[in-house]
Amino acid sequence: MTDTRPLALITGASSGIGHELARQFTHHGYDLVVNAEDEALESAAQDLRESGAEVRAVRADLRTGEGRFRLLDALDGLTVDVAVLNAGVGRGGAFVDTDLADDQEAIDLNVTATVRLAKPLLRAMVARGAGRLAFTSSVASTMPGSFQPVYNASKSFVQSFAQALAEEVKDTGVTVTAFMPGPTDTAFFDRAGMADDTRIGTMKKDDPAQVAEQAFEAIVTGEGKAVTGSLKTKAQELAGKVLPDAVKAAAHRRLAEPGTGKAPEQPS
Repeated sequence: MTDTRPLALITGASSGIGHELARQFTHHGYDLVVNAEDEALESAAQDLRESGAEVRAVRADLRTGEGRFRLLDALDGLTVDVAVLNAGVGRGGAFVDTDLADDQEAIDLNVTATVRLAKPLLRAMVARGAGRLAFTSSVASTMPGSFQPVYNASKSFVQSFAQALAEEVKDTGVTVTAFMPGPTDTAFFDRAGMADDTRIGTMKKDDPAQVAEQAFEAIVTGEGKAVTGSLKTKAQELAGKVLPDAVKAAAHRRLAEPGTGKAPEQPS
């Protein structure tokens, strides 16, 4: 890493919103440490290096303690000016039908890893009186997630956690941002088993590059909270402020219940 360029850490940077965010930072003069657990990370890092940025790739599974320690060890001695904790995972389906191991993975990555990484990163920023910490939340954080219950609950945790930290550090020179995408055209729904069999999986989604551009602006300007993506996503978040939880839970069911993505059968 160079001494003349600021440094950003992006987790979940091998594809999707994380990779597009990494592009935003390289285009604005940052060097990077990028993390993901999959083998696509190195090719993603090489793509980012074409901008002229120095990019260090740390392949580590943040669901595990070993993976989190590997990432923190790679940051030893570096000044992280911006940290974006973006890595996340979800699983669709009724809670009684999904595997407990899948539910636990969502908690391990979306909640446990978020807390365990945020602690040392934020401590270092506060100690030097400068830095920006950001979290990928979701408009899902505002609604009960019928047929995606653990994921939505985990994002509610992230949203509350981020906004509490923002208040705690508001006079320290450090900012904390939670940005809230809606359904975005990434591999998330494939990995969650929702791509072909749910309405939310088959519907038109937001462009991850647009989401990342808006998120970058929110992070570098120190916004505490930003809804990112299309006007439809922003309207959805506004509606979530006034609708009762029961109504939101029923609406989420219509989007996420298995079978809602199938085309109606034609009469024979």
